[in-house]
Amino acid sequence: MIARWWPPIGVAAMVLLGWAVRRGPVPVDIWFQRLGSEMGAYGDAFLLFTTPLLMTAALIIGIVVAVRQHRTGLALAMAVSPPVAIGIVRISKPLFGREKGGALAYPSGHTTFLVVVVGLLVVVAGVTFWAVLIGLCVSLLGTFGQAVTYHYFTDALGAALLGTSVVCVAAMFDRFGRADRDVGMSPELR
Repeated sequence: MIARWWPPIGVAAMVLLGWAVRRGPVPVDIWFQRLGSEMGAYGDAFLLFTTPLLMTAALIIGIVVAVRQHRTGLALAMAVSPPVAIGIVRISKPLFGREKGGALAYPSGHTTFLVVVVGLLVVVAGVTFWAVLIGLCVSLLGTFGQAVTYHYFTDALGAALLGTSVVCVAAMFDRFGRADRDVGMSPELR
């Protein structure tokens, strides 16, 4: 049920947060940046979770799994969702105009990509407890890495709001595909 309502709520929250922080860092952003300075090079280790090549490889594996499971709607949504999410980020950044280090920062593209890919992998895994827990941990570690290095915490938070909204829309395509496949099954196998 929440998957159906979350996309408009998440996008609205992302827009409101972006509007609220567009002028500069807020205290929580400054706290994370100070923590990143204190951590030094150790903070960079968390950037592994937002490496585009690693995330792309994981996404491709997830698409292959979805295809092999005959979840073509989900596989298609998995192929389309990350570019759509990044397109939304690229359109949004100039609208909010928030900068860090001379570059547009809100919402974080790396964090958006991470949250979308990890969320889609959780959907492929069947949204089991362990898949959700692992996905949450990976997303939080990557978000933390961005919040203490290249982005402000609120940039990463806005990206997570957008990313989870995109994942919920993509998950709806999996449900449509499942309903089509389940029609011919006996009730015991559904």
